[in-house]
Amino acid sequence: MARPFGYGALLRTPGAWTFLLPAFVARLPYAMLGLGTVLLVLDTTHSYTTAGAVAAVASITQVVGAPLTGRLADRHGQAPVLLPCLAVHGGSVVTLVVLALSGAPVWSLFVAAGVAGASLPQIGAMVRARWLHALDGRPEAVSSAFAFESVTDELTFVLGPVLATTLCTVIAPAAGLTVEAALTVLGGLAFAAQRRTAPPVRAASAAASAPALSRPGVRLLVVALLGVGSVFGALQVSITAASEAVGQAGLSGVVYGLFAAGSVLAGTAFGAIHWKRSPRFRLLVAYGALVLGTSTLWAMPNLFTLAVAAFCCGLAIAPTLISAYTLVETLVDAGAKTEAFTWLTGAIGLGLALGSTAAGRLIDAHGAAGGFLVPAAGAALGFAALLTFRGLLVPSAGTRTVATSRREPAHAAH
Repeated sequence: MARPFGYGALLRTPGAWTFLLPAFVARLPYAMLGLGTVLLVLDTTHSYTTAGAVAAVASITQVVGAPLTGRLADRHGQAPVLLPCLAVHGGSVVTLVVLALSGAPVWSLFVAAGVAGASLPQIGAMVRARWLHALDGRPEAVSSAFAFESVTDELTFVLGPVLATTLCTVIAPAAGLTVEAALTVLGGLAFAAQRRTAPPVRAASAAASAPALSRPGVRLLVVALLGVGSVFGALQVSITAASEAVGQAGLSGVVYGLFAAGSVLAGTAFGAIHWKRSPRFRLLVAYGALVLGTSTLWAMPNLFTLAVAAFCCGLAIAPTLISAYTLVETLVDAGAKTEAFTWLTGAIGLGLALGSTAAGRLIDAHGAAGGFLVPAAGAALGFAALLTFRGLLVPSAGTRTVATSRREPAHAAH
């Protein structure tokens, strides 16, 4: 039986801090791009529709571009892919700011935002790939690492919007995107400079060259995380609507913050436990708990009970994501792991956009309670897919990662 591998041992991994600190700086702007775009475009065009559409284009192109970035990183190394992404992203965000402030045609804002989203560096996926290399693929250690990364993701998505809103309202509407570009470029450059901890470039083979999405199990996880993303997006909109409906708009951030806090607490505890059950089993249980939690939100009679219910829903989020990222790593070959991580991240982003859009329409038609039907439906559909096709989540003998030494990176066992 594998020994427990706690956070202390994880953070003592040689070289870990050299990539964790710059990665956090580079990941913090992830949640700033969309909100910063909305606030800037809204200030310059005075149109919520235009602002939301421009931000949506950035989200969609990010979903499309992320797997390509991940696949290139698997084939050619992280730094050679990361550096051009940083240059294009920084330049396109600056261009978007200049165009918006100069009153340029709206179509040009869409173009700049699209390029900015497509070139957003996939630091989170690259960090997870570095953990796999640093930990030699040991399952008990990888589970703790992915739990740590899930908590980090939650922190960035809590801190990012707060930072963007503060910059845009206190300094200037363009400050949010300006700082987003600066943090992304500076953190990304520092991360790319840490080449000793980067996973090695593996020789191309017929198996390694197969795209991650060619694996049925990966496609199933993408569908499942679309459901999780819909929970994120729908809750953001629905909690805001519910708060405004009772004249307490300022409390929306508190309620959503409790949702995020539940996820952070659960993720921290989840990674500290030495699990004996498989990642597939853990995923099904955690996702089932998410379905149960989201099914109650529409019936909450006031903000207090809604906050409690949101906190309980959050408790299922991080365990679901940790299990999914742990599982997807076992479903693909060594040369497609970064790409696989980006597919999951992209699925969450796409689900977020779809969930917020659907919730907005239902809120307009039926009030805040209607919006809370979206996370319930999205989670239920994702869970139904997982339960029906769970057999696809068993790794084949050719994709099981085994622990090897640093000099001989982990390859598929044949």
